[in-house]
Amino acid sequence: MIFEPLALAGAFRLRLEPSHDKRGFFARSFCRDEFAQMKLPTDYPQLNISHNARRHTVRGMHFQLPPHAEVKIVRCVRGAMFDVLVDLRPESPTLGSWVGETLTPDNGLALFVPEGLAHGFQTLADDTDVLYQMGSAFVSGRSQGVRWDDPAFGVAWPSREPIISERDAAYPDWKP
Repeated sequence: MIFEPLALAGAFRLRLEPSHDKRGFFARSFCRDEFAQMKLPTDYPQLNISHNARRHTVRGMHFQLPPHAEVKIVRCVRGAMFDVLVDLRPESPTLGSWVGETLTPDNGLALFVPEGLAHGFQTLADDTDVLYQMGSAFVSGRSQGVRWDDPAFGVAWPSREPIISERDAAYPDWKP
């Protein structure tokens, strides 16, 4: 596995290192030892999947408050998605900045999302499935979000007309 740092400190693009033969390929999508070498969390007690029936579906921008702040590894296992991370860490030099990556099964990319970043995505294809390895269990009372299209972030979403839940659409603008 190849760890490529993103513009937000502690966030990484994870690239597979496939071994190809006539059957296809084999690749590790997670290795505890490799994560430990990178000084990243190695315990992921929860694995989630979201199925998104329609293109342009938005989920986000989500995070959990301490002491239940979470890290995640996010991978697209079917379809295509534009994955977005926004830095909400008050002490960060990139506070309020965002990065976005297109994730597909074909490109094999995943993102490591550290604590203190909001996470969300928009699907680029119908029937998109997203797999999340969660570094902590979900705690509903600690779950928060910021508005997906908050102008303070200026995220360049592929579509400005999303399919979005009432909860996600009602998140407030960010207040640093």
